[in-house]
Amino acid sequence: MSWRQVFLVLKREYLTRVKSKGFIAATLLVPIGIIAIYGIGFLVIIWDSEVSYEVGIHDNSGAVVQSLVERDPQRYLDVSDVEIDTLRAMTQRGEITGYVQIDERNIEENIPLELIYTGSGGLTLLSSVRSDLRDVIREEKLLRAEVSDEIQQIFASRIGVESRRLTDAGEEQDDDTAFLSGVGFAMGFIIFIAIFSYGGYIMRGVIEEKSNRIIEVITSSVKPIELLTGKMLGVGALALTQIGIWGITIVGLGLLAAPLLSMFLANGGDAEQAMGEVAAQTDIPILTSIPTIETSLIVFFIVFFFLGYFLYSSLFAAVGSAADSETDTQQLMLPIMAPIFIAYFIMFQAVKNPDGIISVVGSLVPFFAPIVMITRIAISDVPFWELSLSIILMIVTFIGTMWLSAKIYKVGILSYGSSAGFKDILKWIRQ
Repeated sequence: MSWRQVFLVLKREYLTRVKSKGFIAATLLVPIGIIAIYGIGFLVIIWDSEVSYEVGIHDNSGAVVQSLVERDPQRYLDVSDVEIDTLRAMTQRGEITGYVQIDERNIEENIPLELIYTGSGGLTLLSSVRSDLRDVIREEKLLRAEVSDEIQQIFASRIGVESRRLTDAGEEQDDDTAFLSGVGFAMGFIIFIAIFSYGGYIMRGVIEEKSNRIIEVITSSVKPIELLTGKMLGVGALALTQIGIWGITIVGLGLLAAPLLSMFLANGGDAEQAMGEVAAQTDIPILTSIPTIETSLIVFFIVFFFLGYFLYSSLFAAVGSAADSETDTQQLMLPIMAPIFIAYFIMFQAVKNPDGIISVVGSLVPFFAPIVMITRIAISDVPFWELSLSIILMIVTFIGTMWLSAKIYKVGILSYGSSAGFKDILKWIRQ
């Protein structure tokens, strides 16, 4: 194999695609689109004006209605002196969102309460009303049991638990598991999308050259293995260029937007207060600053990105050479798509339990490893032997798939007239 010829194919493949309008548009618009989507989503959450939902409380016991009204006077109305039929009619006319009837039995015998409403407000209203009713009835029960205020505070209090990571050197560090889980998922998802996107580039390029009979001219001066290798390296360089530009642009726009976001939060403290309430009521940590991503994680991302890309791109090229159109590739794509989607589903398990059996085994299987292993690396301390074994197995598997793909590619690119099936491909491999 002549590496000079490989370089010429690489150069042609790279320059042809990098100058295309589609590549330029995608490279510029994707990061702007991502920032815009997240920015709009953030503004929607912050600026979403809450619709006023009024829920009537018909409290025959007279024990909890006052507590509910004091808890949220905009939402709860004391309608204990209004007939139930009248409340039902008011709800139907839209004068109130709904009503709840409370009797002594609901408090003493734990009889379930019923919220009669029009359905307006959705799950947000339903969950908040349920929570408020549970709280006030629990408080009333504690009061009737003559439980002291100190004991009631014990029941109402939540003890926060902060986690710290202990390094091999015995040093304690901030635990950024929540953030790193998101990073690991994002990296795995990027590789998942990239395999389809850039593998599809190669497959469509082969089909296009084959349908235009350009391939006959090219193969007269370049060996099929040189053409295949050059295409893979050219699109790989294209992927590196595009993702690099995206990364730099997103980071740059993020740094520019950070001061504006800080000013916005400082001026209108509702968002900050809401985040504090979430942190107080749940066990989910709220990030106040972006943790540092280790250089080793970025290096491993690049390694597994390209190992996964080369492993699958050779197979995409083989499929493209065996078909005369994209429609013909559908029956041949299943063996390629199945492991990619299996790896995608294992990635979710790796986020939840990075050291579980499924996650560990999935990160060692070459066809799953590009997506699963990088997710594990981001979240957990993966043993060195697992990393090494995963990379070695992927390299060995790539050599095998490259050999098979080259044999298919050599025959397939010069086959016309009908799409090849699995039997035809097996014949080409045996040749």
